[in-house]
Amino acid sequence: MTKTVDHWIGGKSVEGASGTYGPVTDPATGAVTTRVAFATVDEVDAAVAAAKDAYATWGQSSLARRTAILFKFRALLDAHRDDIAALITAEHGKVHSDALGEVARGLEIVELACGITTQLKGELSTEVASRVDVSSIRQPLGVVAGITPFNFPAMVPMWMFPIAIACGNTFVLKPSEKDPSAAMKLAELLAEAGLPDGVFNVVHGDKVAVDRLLEHPDVAAVSFVGSTPIARYIHTTASANH
Repeated sequence: MTKTVDHWIGGKSVEGASGTYGPVTDPATGAVTTRVAFATVDEVDAAVAAAKDAYATWGQSSLARRTAILFKFRALLDAHRDDIAALITAEHGKVHSDALGEVARGLEIVELACGITTQLKGELSTEVASRVDVSSIRQPLGVVAGITPFNFPAMVPMWMFPIAIACGNTFVLKPSEKDPSAAMKLAELLAEAGLPDGVFNVVHGDKVAVDRLLEHPDVAAVSFVGSTPIARYIHTTASANH
């Protein structure tokens, strides 16, 4: 029986409601082994709403708490690197050693995120001029989104969400529909590490999902890796709506 990959919203797997699915093939055989649910506008809205609700507390959480969760995630990621690499090989087609290298590169960013919280504290400079003090604070943006390509289904998302989460933001990921399972595994490991529900969400789909993320008024920032024409489209569309 063909496996179905659903969405991850509010800390759990959520069955797709659209009735529309995309095929995921095994590049070694050409056989369709999985189908992935394509999100509706309402499902994207639900993911953003979950992220917005979670931000109310996550954005105010202590740096120590964020660091502790990221360290747990880092340990789980290391323990499950073979599992993630196997998912990548099955759906993308790169050999296992290359897939392991991809996970390792992503893990390096998680390690960076574990330490970045020490750089997030405010600063105070006194007497920069006569009777003038200068203070600065760093604050999260809120709900942020990532749109990632098929060629590195684990590494590229890990370029984005660990840093965003460490800084107090919440995240909605729209991975490539061609190899979606690695993103879901990362979501499961984040939940196991103790990340609160709604801080990290995954919606799958096509242009419908992408456009809704770009247009949504509660999405404060979008990160993208991919081709230049699509990058221009994302920049133009998101800028026009914010």
